[in-house]
Amino acid sequence: MMNEKSATLGSLDSNQEKTSKENLLNRRKFIGGITSAALALTIVPRHVLGGTGFTAPSDKITLAYIGNGTQGTRELLPLLSIPELQIIAVCDPQKYATGYLDWGKTGLRDDIRAALKSPGWTSGGDNTIPGGRDNAKEIVDTYYSKFRTDQKVKSCVAYADFREMFEKEKDLNAVKIMTPDHLHGLIAMAAIKRGIHVSMHKPISNRLLEGNQVIEMAKKSKVTTHLIPWDSNGSMDQVMNWINKGAIGTLKEVHNWSNRPVWPQYPTLPTDTPPVPKGMDWDLWLGPEADRPYHPNYTNMVFRGWYDFGGGSMADMGHYSLWTVFKALDLTSPTIIEPNFSHVCGLRDSTAFQIKNDFSFPMASSVRFKYPAKGMRPAVDLIWYDGGMRPPIPEELYTDNKELPAEGMMFVGDKGKILAGFNVDSPHLIPEKRMAGLTVPADAKKEKTSGFKLFLDAIKAGKQCLGSFTEAGPITEAVNLYATSLRAGRLLQYDAANRKITNVAEANKYLSRTYRKGWEPESI
Repeated sequence: MMNEKSATLGSLDSNQEKTSKENLLNRRKFIGGITSAALALTIVPRHVLGGTGFTAPSDKITLAYIGNGTQGTRELLPLLSIPELQIIAVCDPQKYATGYLDWGKTGLRDDIRAALKSPGWTSGGDNTIPGGRDNAKEIVDTYYSKFRTDQKVKSCVAYADFREMFEKEKDLNAVKIMTPDHLHGLIAMAAIKRGIHVSMHKPISNRLLEGNQVIEMAKKSKVTTHLIPWDSNGSMDQVMNWINKGAIGTLKEVHNWSNRPVWPQYPTLPTDTPPVPKGMDWDLWLGPEADRPYHPNYTNMVFRGWYDFGGGSMADMGHYSLWTVFKALDLTSPTIIEPNFSHVCGLRDSTAFQIKNDFSFPMASSVRFKYPAKGMRPAVDLIWYDGGMRPPIPEELYTDNKELPAEGMMFVGDKGKILAGFNVDSPHLIPEKRMAGLTVPADAKKEKTSGFKLFLDAIKAGKQCLGSFTEAGPITEAVNLYATSLRAGRLLQYDAANRKITNVAEANKYLSRTYRKGWEPESI
């Protein structure tokens, strides 16, 4: 990493924006791990070293938390009480809690106060929204000093640059990555190269070829990997039961719609040049992307709307809803990607014109993916909608005098339809009369931290866990082709074997990233 003046890598989290820079919560934490061989050699049975509930130092998995923005901090708090986990480092290019954005003024602050049992805790900085590496370090150190008094826990170290952290933290087992999307792939590759286990928020990368590189590295490595959105995926069991029994005939289409974006997506580039906030290393925040003047509209909660820094609404939400659908239907690679999207107009010299850009996602869009038949499954179209767009209301809902919800999923066959919630929750046949006499099991309840616990257990066992990078190829490909099609503004024909757009040659440039010198994957 670089030095303390560097800014918060995680200042742009999915739930944050630009209001605080003074303290260091943790934006998105590392969760790496220990190799099975190392575990076998170093773990001493707990009963040898202490009594019931005692966690020996050699039993601990050491973790670095990378990305200390609002969402990173939010997800840091539940990890503090895990006995076998010790957070030894936090990392973000932003030092102070200034300029961060969140969903409410005091919610995160109050969560921190409750976790630390410190009713007067404040973030410093501009004293609005917590965030930054100083806050993160303070939270970790305060919790451990208060609630792990029987353990001689060293103070965690705060870094601005993940590269410096990897060089200095030689006893690091795992990382949790909670940075903006454009840094995910590079940091994951840097960790995997060093045999460090990785837990990361979505997406694996906001470039298709980089994402594939991460996945291939994970397949060849023995590290445990964990893509966090899998923990929130719903069950396809009931839907597949109906499909396999012919309740809707032959499956033809899957529709999934989201109310995202719930952040601004700017149709023009910023023209003003406000000063870089104190304690922020803008160069580090940019990482592999091209140099440009700092602007708060790029950072925190709004980074997702930019092609350079985010992955748009599908990368944000589609991992939660569609990953389980991809696995159940064995969807691999699409052959056709067809975008439709909104546009913005302006006035110039008394003349109206349409603003064209390839730097930010549209306000609203739908993208159709055509997946060829595979095995016994026929060809299927998958259609993603965002920005308030939805499929046409099916005639079956006319009978029920209902409309489609703001977010949801629908499976369309040639003899019927299944309507479900966004995460495939509460599926039901429509119209309602088709459910007469049918019993559908209640949606399974999931522990909030169960996915992370499975990740830790998998590290100790030297195995992979559900939701590993190795299973994420098709969803990673889809979310990046979604962005590529919108950016190109054209129907694309895709050759999956060669990972190439065949009908619009210039669109291929959007599948990869042009790395700034010193930020190439081989040099990280």
